[in-house]
Amino acid sequence: MITPALPLSHERRETPEPADESITAWALAARGGDSVAVDHFVRALHRDVIRYVAHLCADPQAVDDLAQDTFLRALGSLHRFEGRSSARTWLLAIARRAVADSLRYTAVRPRPADLSDWEPAAELAQPRGLPGFDDGVALLELLASLPDERREAFVLTQMLGLPYAEAAELSHCPIGTVRSRVARARATLLALLAEAEQPAPAAPPALAAA
Repeated sequence: MITPALPLSHERRETPEPADESITAWALAARGGDSVAVDHFVRALHRDVIRYVAHLCADPQAVDDLAQDTFLRALGSLHRFEGRSSARTWLLAIARRAVADSLRYTAVRPRPADLSDWEPAAELAQPRGLPGFDDGVALLELLASLPDERREAFVLTQMLGLPYAEAAELSHCPIGTVRSRVARARATLLALLAEAEQPAPAAPPALAAA
């Protein structure tokens, strides 16, 4: 099995993101042992995996390890990938299972220090200039207030750009449920944004001295 060096989570891609068709083609070529295709496949989807894992897991220090585990599982299973779904959806499904397995393992053997704050790791993957959100308000802080299911639906469709049908497949729920979760998440985020942008109330005037 070929294991390319994974880019660090803080690395930014300067080139435009490749289309799903190209990524799927690389995955199919990688299945046949094309090492260049393996490298293209990993680099094309590494940032998406980091984002998704960071929003699913509860330990920011585990994000890179979970991303590594995701790609190791994927590369070991490429011989079973037939291109019936996009390689992006296939890989994110593997990432979801990797996080679930990690959570089950942690529940059985809890770590000495349980970190519940996922924002520090996800901050590195936060998109900039997202339409509808003011730069002065941290999107991650707003996302943290959402229920898990709505946050996942929003991240998959609005941040990672997956079609609703593929997000539904990943979340194991009907497409209508995903649309509802995204709509509710967006409404909540916009309400929180409007609240955050409200000017602070003016201080009451000081009472005149008697």
